[in-house]
Amino acid sequence: MNLKSSMTIRPNIVFIITDQQRFDTIAALGNDHMDTPHMDRLVNEGVSFDNCFITAASCAPARASLFTGYYPHTTGIFKNADSWKRSWIEKLSKTGYRCVNVGKMHSYPYHTPLGFHERYVVENKDRYLEERYYFDEWDKALKARGLVKQQRELYRKRADYKEALGAFDWELPEDMHPDMFVGDTATWWLKTYPKTEPLFLQIGFPGPHPPYDPTKRFSEPYLKKDLPLMEVSQEELDGLPEPLKGLRQHNNEVDHDSVVLDLEPSQEQRHRQRAYYLANVSMIDEKVGEILTTLEEQGYLENGIVIFSSDHGDCLTDHGHSQKWTMYDLVTRIPMVVWAPGIFEGGRSIDGLCQHMDIGPAILEMAGIEVPQTFEAQSILPALKGEEWTPRDYVYAEQIKDGILTETEFMSMIRNEEWKLVHFLHMKCGQLFNLKDDPNEVKNLWNTPAAGEMKQKLLDQLREWHIESQVHTHDWAAEWR
Repeated sequence: MNLKSSMTIRPNIVFIITDQQRFDTIAALGNDHMDTPHMDRLVNEGVSFDNCFITAASCAPARASLFTGYYPHTTGIFKNADSWKRSWIEKLSKTGYRCVNVGKMHSYPYHTPLGFHERYVVENKDRYLEERYYFDEWDKALKARGLVKQQRELYRKRADYKEALGAFDWELPEDMHPDMFVGDTATWWLKTYPKTEPLFLQIGFPGPHPPYDPTKRFSEPYLKKDLPLMEVSQEELDGLPEPLKGLRQHNNEVDHDSVVLDLEPSQEQRHRQRAYYLANVSMIDEKVGEILTTLEEQGYLENGIVIFSSDHGDCLTDHGHSQKWTMYDLVTRIPMVVWAPGIFEGGRSIDGLCQHMDIGPAILEMAGIEVPQTFEAQSILPALKGEEWTPRDYVYAEQIKDGILTETEFMSMIRNEEWKLVHFLHMKCGQLFNLKDDPNEVKNLWNTPAAGEMKQKLLDQLREWHIESQVHTHDWAAEWR
């Protein structure tokens, strides 16, 4: 490991996080239909963790795990708008890092410091759930330009609203698109603020979270492409557990984030939605390139580490579902790339299972900070260094009943390399997939006698995980008091 003389010079760390970006949206990860040259550069010159899984099927609990090092059932942060005010970023700021956030974090309240010295908060494009009248930096910029935000109340007036699946053209000036605004604000800060080292800069892009709203410059090329769409059969829909059938119905009746789920969308509808979503990814990619250029121009890459990831994925009508709130790999598996030429050997892919939050202790170690023993996150730094690293045997995710997942009290997922089980509290239904034979998670084996032994093994392991977690973290809160 080079790591700049064993980290005697503390590295600048830039953590770029998108919102709701699926794993299969980067060309360099095997998706030829994508136009992502700058994300491709990160993958081709960096270390990609190709089996990285989030801990929750929605934004805030997944992000809270990422920035605390604990599972949702330990943090108590299960859903958006649960109070989240502390993070391991405080350890960076207290030991000499300049900590800056530009864009989305999804803490609550939104403006909670979390350890940052400066926050330029930009939250969801169409957010009403937590604080309808919280005006972030983007809102203020729109007002200063005399512009009215494209939002649900306006989209609802469109004749095609219920058929659009959340896909709309961005009609305001391109530089006022939220992803453009966040990228430009990040480069402005880097160019304007006197150089400070070491730096921890978190850049949170609001997209490709819906509304799916690219400018035509980005959407038109994708509209002309043949895009992969998973076939959704009536047999699969009929075999869904009751809570997921209820989720489909709810998302058809309630337009979360300007998306109305059509229960029987046409191929044309699905293709258009997919094109707009992927175009949002390419918009972000353009800004990622500008950020990398600015980091280099300002000298931050001479001793810099860039991390690129997302908080969860999006079904995009695959499996018959809208957005997240399910445990399919399309939601739980996300890109995780660490790019640090001259520090870590690049051009490598790591196949072993890891949790999204496992990057947290690695960041602390790279910064020369001791990792709390109660962390449930397990450092992936050995893998980055090319040393012996033990992948996780299982990964887990959780989601509590909220305003969207309304038909179950609690949903848990356990997954290893070959099997996945989804458990619904106090319910006899569930999901069980043989990922080796059925990688697309279509054939539910929950009630199949031949899979009964594996089902019980995974249920037992899920129980043991919860018990072990309680024991391991019994005094974790002491340092947060």
